Amino acid sequence: MATAVALIPLGYLLLRTAQGGLSSWWDTVVTPRTATLASTSLLLAAVVTLACLAIGVAGAWLVTRSDVPGRRLLAVLLALPLAVPSYVAAFTWVSVADLWSADPGTRFEGFTAAAVVLTLYTYPYVYLPVAAALVRVDPGQEEVARSLGRGPWSTLTTVTLPQVRPAIAGGALLASLYVLADFGAVSILRVDTFTRAIFTAFNAGFNRTMALTLATLLVLITLVILWGEGRTRRAGARFSSPRVVRPARALHLGVWRWPALAGLVAVVLAALGVPALSLVRWIGDGTSGSQAWERLGEAAVGSLTAAGAGALLTMALALPVGILAARHPGRLSAALERAAYLAHSLPGVVVGLSLVFFGVTVALPFYQTTWLLALAYATLFLPLGVSAVASAAGQAPPSLEEAAQALGTSPAAVFRRVTLPLTLPGIGAGAALVFLTAMKELPATLLLRPTGTETLATRLWSATAIGRYAEAAPYALVLVALAAIPTWLITRRSGILPAAAADGPAVEVAELEEPEVDLVRGMQP
Repeated sequence: MATAVALIPLGYLLLRTAQGGLSSWWDTVVTPRTATLASTSLLLAAVVTLACLAIGVAGAWLVTRSDVPGRRLLAVLLALPLAVPSYVAAFTWVSVADLWSADPGTRFEGFTAAAVVLTLYTYPYVYLPVAAALVRVDPGQEEVARSLGRGPWSTLTTVTLPQVRPAIAGGALLASLYVLADFGAVSILRVDTFTRAIFTAFNAGFNRTMALTLATLLVLITLVILWGEGRTRRAGARFSSPRVVRPARALHLGVWRWPALAGLVAVVLAALGVPALSLVRWIGDGTSGSQAWERLGEAAVGSLTAAGAGALLTMALALPVGILAARHPGRLSAALERAAYLAHSLPGVVVGLSLVFFGVTVALPFYQTTWLLALAYATLFLPLGVSAVASAAGQAPPSLEEAAQALGTSPAAVFRRVTLPLTLPGIGAGAALVFLTAMKELPATLLLRPTGTETLATRLWSATAIGRYAEAAPYALVLVALAAIPTWLITRRSGILPAAAADGPAVEVAELEEPEVDLVRGMQP
């Protein structure tokens, strides 16, 4: 079921492109324009992903494994850029750059500008899973390496990072697919990528054939990226989950504490300070903001309702796929998991159009309802839920389920009373992440929202599209504030904050926590 939902856009693309014929598709593909779009899109995705890896991995290691000052606060602040929509970030950066530019004719735009903005608001996709993985890996292997004479850098690169390689690869995959699918930032910063060309072909050029052809190329690129990411994983790789869990000692950085702190603060100020400065200035400018405040409550309710329905439906679909991938690794489970990622790289406008077609031809009772919009969110963000569930299920000891089955409990009861409770942290984190991302989604929301329904994202886009920044500012401010709540919850649930506070000696804890022991005890008839 989950895979079928994720493949709806792919089926739509194949149907529409087949109507035009293979020759028409090929004639559109082999053009200089398509080659330029492909090279720009791939280069932007590569640059942003590498920068996200550098910032995300370094930030995760510093807040979980070092004595950098204020790392508990930094652990939260480094995750908060995830709450800022890319189109809001782009608008605010253009506004601040124009304010401080010495040349009035120079505008903040182009490839470099897009790379900077997308990196600052995409690196949390790497930072959060890597930080959570670093908290949970066994420090014993690192201690052995250090006792054998390896230095901190050698231990980090040869022992620590290989243990969290699945988290690094998964974060890099999400970051690269996010960049390929982003429309807001590249549109505002005027970078010709696949997504901008697809949107223009649909709306300005009325060239649906070209738009769908470019979308199929995005699917092919996604398949190549998924294949490459799969090659980086070892067969059966799992996060380290030792029976004796000990927090790692914080590495003393010495004189490097302050440069490390300065680097993290610079990232936080660039990612959060620029939007804050622009929003405050916009609210203070003009008088059109009073009109926006009157509609603010209605838009906030619309956003919360749509995002909540999307998160609920997404996690219901992601749960079986994530557990299957974690508990029964193989070709079938890997294929199902990879299929969930295909729509994640497509622009929201393509997914929106495919769901419009699906609603009119297959699910007419759901057309123009919140649940069709929720289905679009599930199609777009299913990988976020699957990865969260698979990670939680992969770290939960399978011996608990085996013990329950040995006591005569049925598979359904084992799932309900053991597997599901152990996976609940991942389900909660995935739901929060999907809710957060759905609140920021724009193109699919514009196409599929019920008639008369507005969200914070649609109101914000409508106001900024005609330059009414004072009216847009309250929507942007409330959107970021609401999105910050699930971001904070994700950070808390990841275990990063307790680890960041652990400066003292490592302390051994029980092999199994009491709730897990009680789960097994409760299986006996």
